[in-house]
Amino acid sequence: MTIFEFDKEEMGDWFAFFDSHVDTPTSEVVYDKAKDGAAEFRIRPMTTYWEQRRKGRKKEYKMVLNPGTRAMERVGYYDDLPEDEAQKENDDAWDYAITGIRNAFSAPGVSIECTRENKLKLIKIPSFNRFITRVFIMLNEAGIKREEDAEKN
Repeated sequence: MTIFEFDKEEMGDWFAFFDSHVDTPTSEVVYDKAKDGAAEFRIRPMTTYWEQRRKGRKKEYKMVLNPGTRAMERVGYYDDLPEDEAQKENDDAWDYAITGIRNAFSAPGVSIECTRENKLKLIKIPSFNRFITRVFIMLNEAGIKREEDAEKN
């Protein structure tokens, strides 16, 4: 029997937290393996969120000079939002992306619940920010591979 979870893609996938650090001589980020019993986070790509946000915004077009070809080209862009609206939109995106937290504790040993406030606090921690950025890259690579495999078949 094959079971399909219709809501799985909506909710995201679970990832065990893996720490990271910046290698001083090379300035590259080095990712460690996840430890046994590490906190887990359910994360989904933000692509759908940003697509929905853009649907409600008006796209503007300008003719600009392409310095390589010296030709005028039509370029589309979205107007910048006021700073407070842009910050709220970013906060909403992080709230959308992180859909679950398990086995995570704050410094005093209190369990971290999956609330908007806690998600926004986590994003400000550099090691968590590197973790979630790496997870987005992994999700993107998996999506590209899935598309390539579908094209081959």
